[in-house]
Amino acid sequence: MSTTSLFLTAAGVGLAIAAPVGPMGMLCIRRALTGGPQAGLAIGFGIATGDAAYGLIAALGLVSISQFMLAYDRPLHLLAGLFLLYLGVRTLLQKAPADAPNGNGEGNGKLAQVGRAGALRAYASSLLLTLTNPQTVIMFAALFTTLAPRGAFSSSVALTTVGGVFCGSIAWWCFLVTVVSLARHAIGSKLRVAIDRVVGFTLAAFGVVEIRRAL
Repeated sequence: MSTTSLFLTAAGVGLAIAAPVGPMGMLCIRRALTGGPQAGLAIGFGIATGDAAYGLIAALGLVSISQFMLAYDRPLHLLAGLFLLYLGVRTLLQKAPADAPNGNGEGNGKLAQVGRAGALRAYASSLLLTLTNPQTVIMFAALFTTLAPRGAFSSSVALTTVGGVFCGSIAWWCFLVTVVSLARHAIGSKLRVAIDRVVGFTLAAFGVVEIRRAL
């Protein structure tokens, strides 16, 4: 398999992995609705970065790190569950923001600064949530075994695979955020409240599931 074919195949795998709507997808949709495309993309890049980090661990054969993460699988699931439960409850309790009277009013600089800070927080939170699932290392190890040419596994092959998965994942998050952003201005405050309720309950439910996995 050529490098280009390997990259495209890995990108397809990354797209397939990211596409199912789970807790991170729900979080990305909500942040794109409430904070705009910058916040939604920050969530997506955080997820893709976490997957890439675990992919590199599997690709470079860092056995000690992967064994350490897998050994603390339960505490990590507990941490993820508590964080998801917190996000779900906070979403349920948060009031829908009032629509701005105009989009070109005063204070645009301040809003941009707050947006950057919010995007950084969104990136960090999604990265940490992704890193609390060390079983991703096993998934990537199986992926490398499947995609790498027999007898030709090398660092370049591994890095090409990781890069492909990362790009495929990013492509999905960009598509999702674009669709949500286009629909964002057509959604009224009542529908946003309903979406917040659904997302809040979903995040809290995923959090409970993660906590039960840790017990």
